[in-house]
Amino acid sequence: MMAAAKSSCAKRLNRIEGQVRGIARMVEEDRYCIDVVTQIAAVRAALKKVEEVILQDHVGCCVEHAIESGDKDEQRKKVAELVDVLGRVRG
Repeated sequence: MMAAAKSSCAKRLNRIEGQVRGIARMVEEDRYCIDVVTQIAAVRAALKKVEEVILQDHVGCCVEHAIESGDKDEQRKKVAELVDVLGRVRG
């Protein structure tokens, strides 16, 4: 993983960790359900952004490297991995 992507993801994940702890406190304090669900949606959106950064990094590094290598088997493998993970993530 590229240093910039790694740093960005680490910062985002630390923020998300705090948000999840906040949600746990909200549940413990019997906060209004809609407020809890709103915070859950915010965490889900934040995780989606982390996922996007990681996928962009993967395409920009791993897939690009496979293409540049000229190794057809490696290219097929990286594309198959990407199609598989996108199917799981989006499905």
